[in-house]
Amino acid sequence: MHLAISQMAGDDVSPAVFCRRSGFVLGLALLVALSSGCASLGRLDFLDSGAKRLRHIPLRIERSEVPPDYDILVAEFAQIDGDFELARDAFERAAEKDPRSALIHERLSRLAWQLDDVAGAVREGELALALDPDSLRTRLFLGRLYRLRRNFEGLNHVLRDAEGSPLNPDSAYVLYQAAFERGEIERAESLARELIETEPDQLRGILSLAAVFEQTSKFDSAESTVRQGLEAFPNHFLLFMRLAEIERARGNRAGEIAVYREILEGHPDHYGILQRMGQAQIDGNDIDGAIETFGRVVERYADDTISLRRLASLEFSAGRYESAAARLEAVLARDAEQPELAFALGQIQKATGDKVRALETFNRIRPQDPNYFDARIEIAALLESEGRFDEAIEEIDRLRISRPDRQLDFHVAGLTISTGDFPRGIEMLESMLDGSDADTEVFYQLGVQYGTHGDVAQALAFMQQVIEAEPDNANALNYIGYSWAEQGENLEQAEELIRRALALSPKDGYITDSLGWVYYKMAEILFAQSRKEEALRLLDRAQDHLIQAAELTGGDSVVSEHLGDVFLLRGDKRGALDHFDNAVNLELSESEQPKLLEKRERLRGDLGLPAPGGETP
Repeated sequence: MHLAISQMAGDDVSPAVFCRRSGFVLGLALLVALSSGCASLGRLDFLDSGAKRLRHIPLRIERSEVPPDYDILVAEFAQIDGDFELARDAFERAAEKDPRSALIHERLSRLAWQLDDVAGAVREGELALALDPDSLRTRLFLGRLYRLRRNFEGLNHVLRDAEGSPLNPDSAYVLYQAAFERGEIERAESLARELIETEPDQLRGILSLAAVFEQTSKFDSAESTVRQGLEAFPNHFLLFMRLAEIERARGNRAGEIAVYREILEGHPDHYGILQRMGQAQIDGNDIDGAIETFGRVVERYADDTISLRRLASLEFSAGRYESAAARLEAVLARDAEQPELAFALGQIQKATGDKVRALETFNRIRPQDPNYFDARIEIAALLESEGRFDEAIEEIDRLRISRPDRQLDFHVAGLTISTGDFPRGIEMLESMLDGSDADTEVFYQLGVQYGTHGDVAQALAFMQQVIEAEPDNANALNYIGYSWAEQGENLEQAEELIRRALALSPKDGYITDSLGWVYYKMAEILFAQSRKEEALRLLDRAQDHLIQAAELTGGDSVVSEHLGDVFLLRGDKRGALDHFDNAVNLELSESEQPKLLEKRERLRGDLGLPAPGGETP
C-alpha cells in the first residue's frame, strides 16, 4: 500500500492536499510517531485559523521502522522549506525502504537537478525509467537532461517510439530544440511542421517554424509563417513581437517600426512597445520620430523619469535646447527631489554655455544623492573652464578625501600647474612614482605637463620611458610622432610611430590628424626643394587623412587649422580661409593654435576681405 501512496505524492500536489488524499497513511505515521511520544514528531504543518497561515512543527527525526511514506512526507515538507539537501536525504531513505518505487527515483532525479547534480539527476532518472518505462513524465524529464548533456542518442531513445516517431507533442518539441541547436535544420523544420499539425491550438509549432526560417535567412517565409499564425490567433501579442524581431533580424528598421505601429493599434500606449519603437527609430537615425515616440511615453507615463531624461537628450541632440531644458525644469519645479533630472539639466545648461545656471543646478544635488560625486566633478570642470583653478582644486580635493582616485590626483597636479605653480605640480606627480607598473601612467602625465610647459625635450624623454615599458601605448607613440612633426624633424620615424599608434586605435581622430600633419610637413619640405609633383601627392594624402580626422572627431579646431594649412600650401587661399574660419568658430585652443588668428587675418588681407567685425584690415 505504501507504494501506491508514494505514487500519489509524486503528482506535484501540495502537502496539505497530499494529506487529505492519503489521510489513512498520515494517520499511520501519526500513530507510529505517537507511540514514541510527541517529541518524535517531525515537521508537520497545521493551519492556524486565527492567523490564516501555516505553523511549522519540525519533522526531521529519522524512523527506520516506519514505512517509506513517512520519509516521503519529510521530503515533501523539506522541499517546501527550500531545504533540498534534507529532502534528498529523506527520499534516499525512502528509496532504501522501497527500491522498486519509480516515483521515488523520479523525485530524486528532480531534486538532484535542483542541487546542480546533473549526473545524479540522469542516474536517478534512468532508474525511474527502468522501473516504469511507460512514464511520459519521466521520459520528458530525462530527455531534457540528455539534451543538456548533448546525449542525442539517449534523447532519441527516450522520446521516440519503436517506429521512430515522437511520443507526443512535448517530446517533439524537445527533439526540435535539440535539432535546432545542432544545426540540423531540415529535421528541425520537419518537427516544427509536425507540431503545427498535432497541436493546431498552440503557438509553439508556428514559432518554431518561423525560427527555422529566420535561422536560414528565409525572412519572407518566416514572416509568412507568423502572419498565418495571426490568422488563427488574431492580434496575438507574442506573434506580433516575433514579426518585429524578424524585421530587425533582416535589418529592416522601417518594417520593424511598422509592426510596432500595428501592435499599438490593438494595444494603444503600450509601454514596452513604445520603448522598442523609440529605440528602433534611434537606431535608424530617425531622431524626430524617436522624440515623438518618447514624448508619448512621457505624456502617458508621467513618473517615468528615465524616459524623460532620454527625451531631453534626444531633443538636445536635435538642437532643441530650450525644449529639452524646459521639460526638465517643469518637472523639477513640481518635484525638486529628482537628482538625476537635475544632473541632466545641468549638463544641458553647461553644453549651451549657460555656466552660471549650470553651477546652480549642479549645486542642488545633495551629498546623499547617488550622482553627487559626478555633479561635483562637473562643478570642478566649470570652475576650471572659467579659470578659477584654485576653487576647482578645492572642489576636487574634497572629492579625493571621500573617494580616492588616481585620475583625480593627476587632475589636481595639472590644475596646480595651471595656477602657475609648475614645480609644485611636477612634485605632486613625481611623488606618485613607486617603482610599480603604474609608473607608466605617471611618466605619461609628466610628459604631457612638460610639453605644455614648453620643455619638449623633457616631454619626449618621459614619453620614451612610457614606450620602453609599454611598446603598444598608442597615446605615447602618437605624442612622440606628432611632436617630431611639429618640429619638422625625424619625419619618417614620426610616420612609423603614428602608423603603429593608428593600427592600435584605428578610429582615433586625433591620431589620424597626426598622420595627416606628418604628410603636410613632408610636403612642405618637398615644395622647398622644388619637388612639386611629389609634394602634391603627399598633400593629397595629408588632406585625405585630415578630412577623415574631422569626421572621426566630429569637428576639431586644430584639425580644421591643419586643413587650412594644406589648402594654403596648395595655393588655394579661399579654401584655406574657409577652414581657418571654421577653426575659429570651433573651440579654439590658444596654447596649441597661437598663430591661427594672425594667419586668418593676414589671409583676409591678401584676399582684400573685411575683418570679421566688418572693418577692412
